[in-house]
Amino acid sequence: MRPLFRILYLFYRLTSGVRHWTRRRFTRSGLAVLGALAVAAVMGPDTENNVTYQGFTLLFFLLLMAVLCSWAFRARFSANRVLPQFGTAGCTLSYTARVRNLGAKPQSGLELLELVADPRPSFSEWLAVQMADEKHVRSFRLGQLRRTNPFRMALAKVALVPPLPPRVEVEIPLELTPLRRGVLRLNGISLARPDPLGLFRGFSNINLPQSVLILPKRYPLPPFALPGTLKYQAGGVALASNVGQSEEFVSLRDYRHGDPLRHIHWRSWAKTGKPVVKEFEDEFFVRHALVLDTFTDHPHSLVFEEAVSIAASFACTIQTQESLLDLLFVGPDSFCFTAGRGLAHADQMLEILASVRPGPEGGFASLEQLVLTHADAVAGCICVFLAWDKQRREFVKKLNELGVPLLVLVVADRGKAKQVTEPPIAQEPNRFYVVEVGQIEQDLARIQ
Repeated sequence: MRPLFRILYLFYRLTSGVRHWTRRRFTRSGLAVLGALAVAAVMGPDTENNVTYQGFTLLFFLLLMAVLCSWAFRARFSANRVLPQFGTAGCTLSYTARVRNLGAKPQSGLELLELVADPRPSFSEWLAVQMADEKHVRSFRLGQLRRTNPFRMALAKVALVPPLPPRVEVEIPLELTPLRRGVLRLNGISLARPDPLGLFRGFSNINLPQSVLILPKRYPLPPFALPGTLKYQAGGVALASNVGQSEEFVSLRDYRHGDPLRHIHWRSWAKTGKPVVKEFEDEFFVRHALVLDTFTDHPHSLVFEEAVSIAASFACTIQTQESLLDLLFVGPDSFCFTAGRGLAHADQMLEILASVRPGPEGGFASLEQLVLTHADAVAGCICVFLAWDKQRREFVKKLNELGVPLLVLVVADRGKAKQVTEPPIAQEPNRFYVVEVGQIEQDLARIQ
């Protein structure tokens, strides 16, 4: 069976490469002529009933002349981009590029195309997607990857370049739409000029590797009361940020044997003639855990991507409510990242979520262990699950028994929301929500 998949994978790479080359090289008019040529090639052999073969000859020579004329484009250019630090999946990313004509002749009628890094997966990644699709739909479909390509990172628009006199530089506004979170790599820029017939492009490629981090999509969340209340934190906020103890100053008192010297109040000692120390009180504040379920047998599913987007939405919202937030998830390793109240910022948490990958299948127990070890320190827990099975129900039951207030969200595939039953928080029905792919924003608006 594996050699068959190898052959199918090679066929996929070949067809996708040809399709990409065709879309870049042919203009819209050229694609129309190419399609008409294909139709004429199919119908042409029947010379007794139609004269399509005559159209085939004309269309073929039109495209041949267009290709030959494109070889005459030999201009030289230099370019540089001004990219933003971050982009957001699904939102247009606007930036600029400066292009200089290095030749002695003016250039006009140019187009600028981005050279995005090859998004085609390795054989193991492609096979994992196909096996996941086969498991879910009970049939193998090679076209599944083409229709919902989980590897394509961005769609770049073709930009028109104004006339370029010799040795002159122009600034060109560019736009592309990131389709997925993660690192978007751009390999270079292509300056293209269509042939006189406007069918086929000639290229001058400029090697210009750059990258931009694409953050997860975020959804607006309604005002809601987060679970939990103020809770004692040993060492305070600054202890968590490795700056030392964080205790609030309360009063002065006489020195006692064993008091640290750094707590001595030197001005009071100078006035009273005896050592005086500062007395502190430990801090109480709200600390929440944001638990992201990463365990799925479909590594590039919309359910997983939407779960990451929901986690990113909470990460941004909770920061505005001035509480600490621990992001807990398991990838190759267990991971805990704390933000808020002078520690890390929401942007740093979003950068981490931009790179989250699914955890090993069947490893939910490692996430359960990670969360339970943090349960004593948090005042509430927000759980974003990819499924609702016995293992996850038992996990929620354990947190309930520990007295941890919960907000549970289960992300369900389109049309499967009604299959999620048995909410674990019967005494608090507003603490359990099912959000369905395709209407995430509407379902999140129900949170209270």
